[in-house]
Amino acid sequence: MEHVEVIDSVCTYCGVGCDIAANVKDNKIQSIFAHPEGVVSEGNLCVKGKYGFEFVDAPDRLRIPRIRKSFLAQNPVIYEAISLHVNDLDETWVETTLDAATTAAAMKLQEIQAKYGRTSVCSIGGARTSCESSYLLQKFTRHTLNSPHVDNCARICHSPSLKGMRTTIGEGAATNPYNDIYNAEFMIVFGSNTTEAHPIISNRIVDMASKHDNLAVFDVREITLHRFAKYKGIIPHEANLLVLNMMAYVIITEELYNEHFLSDRTKGFEAFKTKILNDPYANPKYFESIEGYESLSKLIPKVAREYALKRSMIFWGLGITEHIDGSYAVMAITHLALMTGNIGKQGAGLMPLRGQNNVQGACDMGMLPYYDPDYQTPKEIGLMTPQLVDEMLEGRMKAIINMGEDLTHVHPNSNKVNHALDNVEFIMVQELFMTEIANRADIVIGVKSAYEKTGVYVNAMRRLHLSQPLVKSDLPDDWEVIKLLGNKMGGSYAYEDSKQIWDEVREVAYRRFSGASYNRLERHRVRGLQWPVHTEDTPILHQLDFRTEDGYGEFHYHPYQLRGMVQEIQEKRLTGYHLTTGRTLAQYNNASQTSRCEKLNKRYDETILLVHEEDAADFTSEKVILKTEFGQSAPLTVKFTDKVKQKTLFCTFHHAKSKINNLFGDRCDELILTAAFKSIKVEIVNALD
Repeated sequence: MEHVEVIDSVCTYCGVGCDIAANVKDNKIQSIFAHPEGVVSEGNLCVKGKYGFEFVDAPDRLRIPRIRKSFLAQNPVIYEAISLHVNDLDETWVETTLDAATTAAAMKLQEIQAKYGRTSVCSIGGARTSCESSYLLQKFTRHTLNSPHVDNCARICHSPSLKGMRTTIGEGAATNPYNDIYNAEFMIVFGSNTTEAHPIISNRIVDMASKHDNLAVFDVREITLHRFAKYKGIIPHEANLLVLNMMAYVIITEELYNEHFLSDRTKGFEAFKTKILNDPYANPKYFESIEGYESLSKLIPKVAREYALKRSMIFWGLGITEHIDGSYAVMAITHLALMTGNIGKQGAGLMPLRGQNNVQGACDMGMLPYYDPDYQTPKEIGLMTPQLVDEMLEGRMKAIINMGEDLTHVHPNSNKVNHALDNVEFIMVQELFMTEIANRADIVIGVKSAYEKTGVYVNAMRRLHLSQPLVKSDLPDDWEVIKLLGNKMGGSYAYEDSKQIWDEVREVAYRRFSGASYNRLERHRVRGLQWPVHTEDTPILHQLDFRTEDGYGEFHYHPYQLRGMVQEIQEKRLTGYHLTTGRTLAQYNNASQTSRCEKLNKRYDETILLVHEEDAADFTSEKVILKTEFGQSAPLTVKFTDKVKQKTLFCTFHHAKSKINNLFGDRCDELILTAAFKSIKVEIVNALD
């Protein structure tokens, strides 16, 4: 009889963070499924969860560390130190041992810091690996290298959620568990294509919307979730803050706010009220003058009334955060919850839908330039990724340690980033495959994937799951590479396993994790635990006090600034095309894993540009190139549809060869520098005329 072992673990694709189990035979994953009793999955997985494991055995997996030949030629002392462990691979690379690769990295980092100073090095990454590895990377950077410059991919996704929520309610994380969807009387989804990006959450939303007709959806284009919505809001580009402030205006003018909650648990409401009543853009009637969007003048008040009078939840994604006013829009969302008392109780709350399982955890671990672990203030505040890129251009940032991040693909202004990297003397990358940034590196070290290691991951609702290996691998874990490197640079890291690192996390970040031992997480592997975890975990935040210094929720009004598409429509000069970007279900981020899974890649193996049918006259070839002042895309296949508005274009960013992020410049969130990926005006070049 065949011996098939069933092993429990956690999916590390999107921020939903589903519990999974794998059928494993002869150290190979045969299939993956969800637990029927899984609290997160509810027995269901999306296609990535089910079929996104073939990358583990991909023939081009990075298994042996490699060093660029030109790097060794330029660093003869380093070459001499490791020459006995170097083997020719191809014209560009040599292969070497892990010990030799970390020795070379340590020597170069020491040389750079001696020459340019301690802050001439930075570390980027952490969200695609475990909490233990992310924690150790920031510790190594801050304490061994003595550089404050650490950041992770939250910079290009939900950093505005962290900023906006901490400013108003003192905590930048989801307030409630996913299953509170079943207790909500009303739901708003704003700027999230949930069926594509967070499908197992969308299952719950669709289920409740189908039964109770209690869903409002706002987006710049029609998405699948609109089919199930009572209120179908299609809004102009960059109008999020405009719409959210209008909802607050309705709640105030119609006196739908919760006076008891406001007086007991908040401060600053009267000043907020005065500002919004004097804001010329806060009245929904403003949309009566915005051609093509007039219906919003009546729809917004209806949504505001239902939200205020019912037990309500708001969900949002990168369609909120990836704008110049992303942080302010998140504050506007929390204002709605504070005004109506829709927070701190079952079935009512705030749900930022994080893009990646453990982007929450990476931030919790202090992989941010302005927070130590547990969101404490560091001894020295470092620079955010866009600032680090500017430092590279200026010649002051000379070395990058890159752990599971792809600077040259998923970050904005790719041409600028590549130009900046030309000025860097040393790049070390820890990866699974030769990604875009790995191909720019001097040293590349292959590491274990999530399916090959033990570690804690924190999903979008603060739920910790302890992963365990589905298959055995002789590759190092990320933290093992950092330990080796750190000890060669004067560190004294004696960790023997990830548990020892996690036990240190529980002491350092005790406010959230003191009670979350490996033993407990093993016992609750399918359920998980929601932080803060002490004697018990905490499914719902803010029940008694907000996590601000004095316990009060705060109002911080910011008015909408007229610009972009709304201004063009108002002034009757709307021309050209506005591009927005997003995800598709079958691919994930830079597609390094999903593109190596046949069942996923055949569903979406190239970037498709969605164009409104009535704009067909401008698209005279099967493929077009998009251009901006910052760069241009590769030729993209055009698909005509009625699911986008006229003059709006949509495509994904997953495939590096499409060069979508060449189009975006430095426009970003005013407070936290998250790139404005959700709207840019583009020029159309018919590629095959």
